[in-house]
This record gives sequence, C-alpha cells and structure tokens, in this order.
Amino acid sequence: MDYFHLSEDKQELLKMSNLGLAYLGDAVYELMVRSWLCCHGKLTPGRLHRAALDYVAAPRQAEMLEKILPSLTEEEERIYKRGRNANPHSHPRGATRREYQIATGLEALFGWLYIQGNTPRLNELFEIMMEEET
Repeated sequence: MDYFHLSEDKQELLKMSNLGLAYLGDAVYELMVRSWLCCHGKLTPGRLHRAALDYVAAPRQAEMLEKILPSLTEEEERIYKRGRNANPHSHPRGATRREYQIATGLEALFGWLYIQGNTPRLNELFEIMMEEET
C-alpha cells in the first residue's frame, strides 16, 4: 500500500469514525501548512514553528473553514458536518468548544479527501484558505 497516495472507496470511508477522519485530517492539514510556510518565506525553524502553531490552532482553523464553506459540494459539507458534530470529550484551552467543533469538521473533511486520494481538491480548498495570507 502507498500511504502517500491512498484511494479508499466511499463505502469503506463511511465505515471510518468521524474522529478517525479528523485525526488523519489534522496531520494532512498541518503538512499542507508547513509546506506552504516553507514555500512562502525564508523563516528560521523557530519562526516556522510559531507560524505553523498559529495556523493549526482551532480558532484559526475555524476561521479558515468560513473561507471555504461556500465552495464545498453537498457531499463535502455533509462530511464537514459529520466531523463537526462528533463528540470529543474535551477541547483545548485556547479555543471555545464551538471553534474546536468547527476545526474537527475541517480536519474530518481533509481526512476524507486525503483517504480518497483527492489531492487536487485538497489543494483547491487549501488555496482558497490561504488566498489572503501572503
């Protein structure tokens, strides 16, 4: 299996837990943020780390979700809501429960797209999110 180029079918994806999709999507989103930061500036490792932490924090993810929400297909919105409505037992101190739920929904969507091998759509949504960030 090539874990960098997955292509699970939708029936298998529907069996995965919402929080499992979010867990994977969190890593996908963070890798995309780190890649974007490295490609858009010559920062020191410390500055890269601080910038990445800002982008991957739940409040910022919730903000970024608002940018792509109008662009989501019905299926993508359904997956986002499925992740958003998952019931994690806690949330980070630096975020409201609502921000954390929205961030979890975003991560579930990114996990869903990644597991399908739909990297073109991931890139498209990520570009929308990062449009005004340069």
